Amino acid sequence: MKEIKRNSWRAWLLAARPKTLAGAATPVLIGAALAYADGQFQWLPALVCFLFAGLMQIAANFINDLFDCLKGTDREDRLGPERACAQGWISPGAMKLGIIFTIIPACLIGSILLFYAGWQLILVGLLCVIFAFFYTTGPYPLSYNGWGDALVISFFGFVPVGGTYYVQTLNWTPDVTVASLVCGLIVDTLLIINNYRDREADAQSGKRTIIVRFGEPFGRYLYLALGIIAALLSLYLTGNSIPGIITAIAYFLLHLSTWNKMVKIHSGKKLNSILGETSRNMLFMGIFLSLSLILK
Repeated sequence: MKEIKRNSWRAWLLAARPKTLAGAATPVLIGAALAYADGQFQWLPALVCFLFAGLMQIAANFINDLFDCLKGTDREDRLGPERACAQGWISPGAMKLGIIFTIIPACLIGSILLFYAGWQLILVGLLCVIFAFFYTTGPYPLSYNGWGDALVISFFGFVPVGGTYYVQTLNWTPDVTVASLVCGLIVDTLLIINNYRDREADAQSGKRTIIVRFGEPFGRYLYLALGIIAALLSLYLTGNSIPGIITAIAYFLLHLSTWNKMVKIHSGKKLNSILGETSRNMLFMGIFLSLSLILK
């Protein structure tokens, strides 16, 4: 890799990890599609939700980068993408400022939603900020104690899907609950493959993910199961419409193909290719499930 100057714009771009923004955009897209399907789509609150989710994702990436470095989790034998603080691309002091100057605009932009859905959104925003920190830091870092998957399903499923729908409709329906679960599960496949790849290093670092706790076979089949459940729930959500059936089958086949490759690779840096395919599968489901809901 070309030499990266300390605290340069390229260093910040790498630290922001733009490829992860698909995980922030997908729930908002599905929530907006549900509102459109119910004839209540509003472009401005939907756009605000996109911006808030994207900025909070970047802030979470900065927080994870900083505190994993301070904890010594990002070691030289790291299998995943290189981290900015651990590589010395960004100083810890600069990263702390980066976190502040990402969270503040996110909160200011998110406050626009108060005009659409009321003061209770302040609590939702606070929870997003608090858990972005508690995921990696604090006296009981949640990702180090096996709670990462529950947080992903909550904050990449129910909060953004339901929140995006609610600020446009002031309502919550059974379809929103199912869509939130679908989205949470497909985004969680990204965390599963990350933790599957890092299972040995995590065990050495004292990071007790559910794959470290229950072992490699559990992680392997959990990844498969999440995709199957998401595909089945998407069928229910789209009322077995033709676009919905095509989307569910196509996603399942993509997911199964990726899983087979994951099992064959089993360990090492080559699993980063599975991370890329998993992200592709998630984005496919997000886009085509949204279209299926609109065309339903």
